[in-house]
Amino acid sequence: MSDGLKMSNVSHEFGSNKVLNDVSFDVAPGELVCLLGPSGCGKTTALRLAAGLEKLQQGSVSINDQIVARPGEYLEPEKRGVGMVFQDYALFPHLNVAKNIGFGLQSLSDGDRKAAVERALEQVGMSDFYNAYPHELSGGQQQRIALARALAPTPRVMLLDEPFSGLDVARRAELRDSTLHILKNAGIATIMVTHDPEEAMYMADRIIVMNEGKVMQDGTPEDLYFSPKNRFVASFFGEVNRFAAIVRDGVIATPIGNVANDVLANGTDVEVLVRPEGLQVGEAVNGHDILARVDAVRSLGEISLMHLSLHAGGHVHARVPRRLSSVNQSSVAITLDPDMTFVFPMT
Repeated sequence: MSDGLKMSNVSHEFGSNKVLNDVSFDVAPGELVCLLGPSGCGKTTALRLAAGLEKLQQGSVSINDQIVARPGEYLEPEKRGVGMVFQDYALFPHLNVAKNIGFGLQSLSDGDRKAAVERALEQVGMSDFYNAYPHELSGGQQQRIALARALAPTPRVMLLDEPFSGLDVARRAELRDSTLHILKNAGIATIMVTHDPEEAMYMADRIIVMNEGKVMQDGTPEDLYFSPKNRFVASFFGEVNRFAAIVRDGVIATPIGNVANDVLANGTDVEVLVRPEGLQVGEAVNGHDILARVDAVRSLGEISLMHLSLHAGGHVHARVPRRLSSVNQSSVAITLDPDMTFVFPMT
């Protein structure tokens, strides 16, 4: 074990529903880890078990080398040194900002509590709102106050449960950035739950992808995007083009090109997943090109999404630099990028 948070072989059931199945992971001080997955995959349950809001049924949870939960042992949430920011911020409407932040600091003297509140407000850039009430604040400001309240007791571990989901797109981007810098400067081991892959890629040092109560893959954003271990992880990080195929003599033939594979046995049924940015589009120059018709081009800022109909049948999507997307031809050539092409056996 080491400093930070460690969950070991944790399983949990609600009635006959097994929501966590032998889950293990750790988070080091100063590290931000995202639990990512679809609704119902167990990520919020894992967060609640770490916080002590659910009693552990199987496995163990430790914080800074101290066991805080295992079957028959339970340390109360307020004794774990954990800060938590909920999806709805959970501010007390009848208390002003200072009293909301100071609510969990009752053991301190009045002077120490006031200093802790002021320090937390300064951390989140909200010092001018000491006497404001929650209803006077925007959603983004409420989120900052909720973060200040969690930071005030100087926790060893921070738990964030979809903290940006209720905000508009522009405000969400701004608060992601400020929250990331605040937590990094504080050096706190942080877990954030999200179902948004883009948010996880933006925020996380490591991402733990979960599905049906199990850890599918644990790695850096780059690991998960460029080296997914299975079809679920590959397809969770955005759109993919899919093709069913068969391995024949170390080669997998698809409508958009051949893929070399010397790992899977001859005759294996596979699914080939290609990210849209893994399709390179250019001018057709010879009779061996794989050809497609450009049906539509949609600008996504610096890149464009091309809707292509293959001459051989079927359609695909390609993401290309904006300067290359003005191709206005009935026939364009497609080339595969092996680094954006993934092969998995059918199961």
